[in-house]
Amino acid sequence: MLYALILAGGKGTRLYPLSREDNPKQFLKVINDKSFLRNTVDRILKLIPRENIYVVTNERYLDKVKEELNDIKEENIFTEPQNKETATCIALSAVKLVKNDKDAKMVVLPSDHYIQGEREYLDTIQRALDISERRRGLVTIGIKPTRPETGYGYIKVGDRVNNKIGTFRVEQFIEKPNLEVATDFYYSNNYLWNSGMFVWRADVFLRELERYVPKMYKNMMEIYKAVNTKEEKKVIEDQYNLIEGISVDYGIMQKTRKAYVIESEFVWDDIGNFNSLGKFLSNQRSNGIKGEVFTSESENCFVFGGKKFIITFGVEDLIIVDSEDVLLIMSKDKDQDLKHLVDIIKQNDKFNKYI
Repeated sequence: MLYALILAGGKGTRLYPLSREDNPKQFLKVINDKSFLRNTVDRILKLIPRENIYVVTNERYLDKVKEELNDIKEENIFTEPQNKETATCIALSAVKLVKNDKDAKMVVLPSDHYIQGEREYLDTIQRALDISERRRGLVTIGIKPTRPETGYGYIKVGDRVNNKIGTFRVEQFIEKPNLEVATDFYYSNNYLWNSGMFVWRADVFLRELERYVPKMYKNMMEIYKAVNTKEEKKVIEDQYNLIEGISVDYGIMQKTRKAYVIESEFVWDDIGNFNSLGKFLSNQRSNGIKGEVFTSESENCFVFGGKKFIITFGVEDLIIVDSEDVLLIMSKDKDQDLKHLVDIIKQNDKFNKYI
């Protein structure tokens, strides 16, 4: 049977201070009147029935997920006691699904993406399902770059395996490049953005986990034994204390020989930082604005207003964010460093209430 797994446990620190530890990015309503999480569920509902949509999140966000997705049964919300990276939360979900359905097929979706072109999106997912079943492969969705982007990972495509649907073997995964390298990738036909969306059979994924992350696989098999028993919660907590977390890209996708990528035709953005989010703001004299904002002699700024009336005068290339108790002002070119800045702020206990 086919299932959607939506990853909703991240903290979204690159959108701080809009995104907070108690209200991370997946719950924000910044592009339309729905949260990123709600939009993700609504998109995939056209392909996968509600009862087969699952969410994996941190225990601390369970109530927020239930509130945001009151049409999803609580048993369809998997919780983690700790954040241990994407390979871990996907593996936990895979063993839970395969315990009850040995033929489970998974569509793994981050909860914080912007997608335009619903028909193309659903067609791409369906094609990925066909490839994952026929080739018993791990399929990822690649996005044709529209600009030299330093904030995304890239996929170097290898041999073409299907002429009709633009499917390739994955030759290499590349982490976020510098601008010079990103520009080379943009003008090449051999690189796609790594969207972080995956399609595979749960049993195939677990076999690759066993091959490339054997210690985690053993932890997951202990959890598998306890699924649907009274000991399940305790076993998960015990095993999570032993697991060394790793991302699914590092742990499996960069190593497996079963990786395939489908080049998508829909519009996609990760909304991983304020420069990405700024593209959806209203335009005012070459500045992107939201809220009560007035700009004068200002250029190329993104201003996210809150309760205050914000005036910019004689400034350029700034990101300004008003979020109740925090006001952020930073240069646009520091956008990728915001997560590091938040980590520094956390080291001072005096500022914990603002995180």
